[in-house]
Amino acid sequence: MTTNLPLSGARLWDSLMELAKIGGTPKGGCNRQTLTDLDSEGRHLLRRWGEAMGCTLSVDRLGNMVLRREGRDPTRKPVAMGSHLDTQPTGGKFDGPLGVLAGLEVLRALHEAGIETEAPLVLINWTNEEGARFSPPMMGSGAAMGIFAEADVLALRDTDGKAFGEELTRIGWRGDADPAGLADLAAYFELHIEQGALLENAGKDIGVVTHALAQAWYEVTIEGAESHGGSPMAGRRDAMMAAAPLIAAIEEIALRAFSPSGEPGRATVGRLTVYPDSRNIAPSRIWFSIDTRHGDPELLARMGAQIRAKAAELAAARGVSITITDFWQSPLTPFDTALVGRVRDAATRLGLPHMDMPTGIGHDAVYVARRVPAAMIFCPCHGGISHNEAESITPAWAEAGLRVLADAVLATAGIARAAPDYRPAGDTS
Repeated sequence: MTTNLPLSGARLWDSLMELAKIGGTPKGGCNRQTLTDLDSEGRHLLRRWGEAMGCTLSVDRLGNMVLRREGRDPTRKPVAMGSHLDTQPTGGKFDGPLGVLAGLEVLRALHEAGIETEAPLVLINWTNEEGARFSPPMMGSGAAMGIFAEADVLALRDTDGKAFGEELTRIGWRGDADPAGLADLAAYFELHIEQGALLENAGKDIGVVTHALAQAWYEVTIEGAESHGGSPMAGRRDAMMAAAPLIAAIEEIALRAFSPSGEPGRATVGRLTVYPDSRNIAPSRIWFSIDTRHGDPELLARMGAQIRAKAAELAAARGVSITITDFWQSPLTPFDTALVGRVRDAATRLGLPHMDMPTGIGHDAVYVARRVPAAMIFCPCHGGISHNEAESITPAWAEAGLRVLADAVLATAGIARAAPDYRPAGDTS
């Protein structure tokens, strides 16, 4: 039988919709960017919900929120659940909040049932997962796991010149706890929407995430010379006409980078600036970003080498200079085999169609997995649409993810004391 913990899919859905009102957009999405007043409002709502059932809140120096529910054995390391509440400027209701509020629902159900776990449980809202306002992404978890220096994160500035640390203080969410304490966890589970269409297309309710693809991000600067739009084409050193074929080649390089299993690479040019940005001037300078990802680190490195070779070819042909600099890298990251097995077992016990899969997208769990045993659970999203106001899921998908999360967490934390009528998943006595 399935776990008879009083989990409420309806309450989870209502919580998602209530949070979505904070920063809600006319097209039905959310704009609750990190360290804004709206981010603060969302945090306060989570705080009220958590403290209403007796959880204690601590906040570290980077603003990571940790709601704690004690276990029978306070000497055991906590088992954690979490994700993030911040969104993209035109984000959806579910990317991040699903994982936080599903964790909240697990804690609510345990509270209502009077169930005591052996290990303490914590729910984490990581600061600045999205990286929309302050880049790179996943700063709260990255700094907690020692990947970023805390001082460097606090000193980062947004496009308006506002510093991360100053904004964190301004909105009232700069705490005193040491972020490094979050590396001292027994386990970490994160439920997230897939942000792809594989699960929906396969008719599966649950993705058992086995690993995260390797990533390499670059910045490209092309320097040429300005030319009047009416001047002859011959002899121009037009930076845009070098950028265009390079960008097209980046896509082709990714699509040709097949792994032995037939999986191609992934590449995205997400930001581009033009100077002097005038209608009748061939630009002298182009800057753009490149995001590359692959499940095979050797093929990822080969993609980078091929991009650089194409850039050198175009620079010579166009009479421009092209500089490619490394911006950020993330290695191929496996999730903990035992925890992944618990997610898979939970989906099986609950009778939910599921499949093993990697994540090609960075999540807080990917950074956490470098220091802490971690696992991820995916639920489908319609059309794979995410980072978009049209992002949507069904209440049934959300509840399926919730129940798998609860089963895997309880299997890890252990049950010390339960209500008389409580039976864990798989108990048919």
